Formats: sequence, structure tokens, C-alpha cells
Amino acid sequence: MLSQRLIRKRILVKIWVVTLGALALIGLARVFLVQAETDTGQTLRLTPAETQLLGWDPARLDDVFAYAATLSTDALLIVTDGQALGAFGKIGERYHVHSIRKVFLSALVGQHIGGGAGRIGLEATLQELGIDDSPQALTPLQRRATVRHLLKSVSGINHPAAAEAGLTAEKNRRLGKEENEPGEVWAYNNWDYNALTTIFERRTAMSVAEAFKSGIADPVAMQDFVLEDVFYLEAPGRSQHKAAMFRMSARDLARFGRLYLEKGVFEGRRILSGSWIERINAEAVDTGDAGLRSGQGYLWWIPDAQSGLPAMSFWAWGFGQQALLIIPEWHSVIVHLSDTTEFRRRFFGLIQNDGLEPQAALERLIMSCQQPVEGMADFCAKDRFVSRREFAELLRLIANARSKK
Repeated sequence: MLSQRLIRKRILVKIWVVTLGALALIGLARVFLVQAETDTGQTLRLTPAETQLLGWDPARLDDVFAYAATLSTDALLIVTDGQALGAFGKIGERYHVHSIRKVFLSALVGQHIGGGAGRIGLEATLQELGIDDSPQALTPLQRRATVRHLLKSVSGINHPAAAEAGLTAEKNRRLGKEENEPGEVWAYNNWDYNALTTIFERRTAMSVAEAFKSGIADPVAMQDFVLEDVFYLEAPGRSQHKAAMFRMSARDLARFGRLYLEKGVFEGRRILSGSWIERINAEAVDTGDAGLRSGQGYLWWIPDAQSGLPAMSFWAWGFGQQALLIIPEWHSVIVHLSDTTEFRRRFFGLIQNDGLEPQAALERLIMSCQQPVEGMADFCAKDRFVSRREFAELLRLIANARSKK
């Protein structure tokens, strides 16, 4: 375990006090600054009275931010009824959000659903859309998969894909080596999402970056997003379809979350169809897992009762426990981000240089911080991986901080 000295050093380095003016720039609502000196430094919070009015327990919320300070969390933001009731870390810093990219793609497709030029039909097949793959071509059966199948992760196509490190074994387990009837088998499948990216860009004649900026970022007044925050990962030896990756700040991600919380309306303007958002829960597919990933709907995860989150909640997840949670019952959006740059460098180094499988590389890095050796202390204090167990504990504390009425 890390020493208290190292933990305190990491906290002092990484916790940035978010000024009242900075939070006002989030554009969510008027806030109050409470400077409470604790062992974990300073965070921006509403007053206890305001916090209680929004349905939260102030003391238990202290536990949430104190625990986050012991992790490699770089930004944590909780927004309720449009008010930022708690902010921790660099909420304006743009971080690689990894697989959260998929819900951005889902939103873009939702804005362009329909027939005719520049539109995307949900029932259009890969054959009709002219979608194939290389170096391994699609079979006639695979070309029968539709856009809806891709959005629901049930294409059944087991092809290699870009940005798939660590996901291949589980995909192979679910899909097997034989062909699958489209719509029959669910699998978390980057091939589906990357092919959907190709379809979107071909049908709309826009890049993902251009479409996101004009269709979402500008309408919700994102402060930090720029076109260069969308970049592509390619693996032509695996598949011709590219992965469109994103960087985003916590405050911009919260704005995106508010769009979904408000059923597609932002500050009185309709940006996304409410019926598109309703599909997330209404058409969710059972993943066969329990807890936070019990279901998936239109590229969002659906938690079950075991997760501790209320019914009808949904969330987006990325490597390193990047997370955007939409919790309608609490009228809340929660964002959790970490800078995964150094961890990814070490992670992929173990795979490429040491020949480790992704899961083994992940376990080695996590275990190396249980009892840090020389040369690892700084990494473990600032850049270690937030494990699923730790993230689940953070969510447990958040749920516990929600006042029971």
C-alpha cells in the first residue's frame, strides 16, 4: 500500500482548487464556494444547506471526495438539477476518454437517422451500404447485419478491429470462430463501432470531428473541445475501419450528459430526439453480466439493482474508469476522468516489449503498486490504474451520499 506521505504528496500535486469563477464558466448554475480544510486538500462544494436541498448528504459527500483523492482520479464532477454541487481536480483539462467515444458516435447517428441523402437508415444492411472489410472480407451472412445491429452490438461479426487491445479474448469467447446470425449474439465489439464510424462518415460526408462540433459541441456550448480532440487509430493489417477517438474535459462531458438527462434538449433547444434517448433503456440487450454492465443500449451501459444505482440509469465507460453517468432519478450527471497517458505507455510497453497478454500486463501494473519498488513510487502515487473495484467503491460512496427521502 502507498505510504501516507506519498498519498499526501500526490494529493497536493494533483488537486487543483477550482475557483468560483472557473466553475461559473461551466455554465451550469450559480454555486457557492466552501473551503473546508481536510487531509485531502480543498475541493469546490456547495454549502451544506444547498447540498441538502439538492438531495445529497453533505457529510457523506465529503467521504466521496476524500476517497477520490486517494485514487489517480484527475477530475470528478457531480451535477444535480443543473448545479455543480461538487468539483474536484482539473475539470477543464482534456483527457483521452477511450471507449466513451462510442456514446458520442451513437448521438451523431441519432441526429442523422432517416432515409434519403445524408441520412442513415437503422434497417440498412452492410450490403446495401457497401460496407466490406479487408484484409478479411465479410461473408454474405455478415453483410446482412444492419445499422441497428451495430448500435446494439449484435452484428455477430468476429473480425479483428482497431483499438481492440485487451478485448479480443472476451469477444472470441462470446462470438466463437463460426459465423453468427445477425442479431442473435451480443458481444462488446470494436469492429461494430468502427464500421459504424465508416458508415456515418460516408453517409453524411462529414468527419466525426466536424459533425460533433457543429451538431453537439457548439449547441451545448462546450468550452474546451476543438476539432483536433478527435483523432483516429488505424490498424490496416487487422481491418480497414478506423476508430475515431476523443479527448474531452470533465465540464464538457457534463454538458453532453446534461443533453441526455434533459432528453435531448439543452437550454430550451432541441438537439437530439427524445425518442432516440428512450431507446437506450427500451431496447437494451442483456449482456449476461451483473452489476454496472448488466445491459447495453445504443452503446450505453445499463446497470442493474446490484450496482446500487437507480432504475433507468445509464452510463458510458472508458479504459481507466473514465465514466459519464446519467441518473434521471437523482436529476444528476456524474463525470470521472483520469489521465491515462503514463499508464498506457507502460501497459503497451509490457505487451509489445515483454510479450505479455493485455490482462497479464494490466495485472502486473496493478500489483506493482500494492508494494511499490524503487522507481515505481511516483508512478503509483500519480498515474496508477483506477481498478474496477476502486471505481465500484467510489460509486457505492456516491450512492450512500444521496439522501433518502
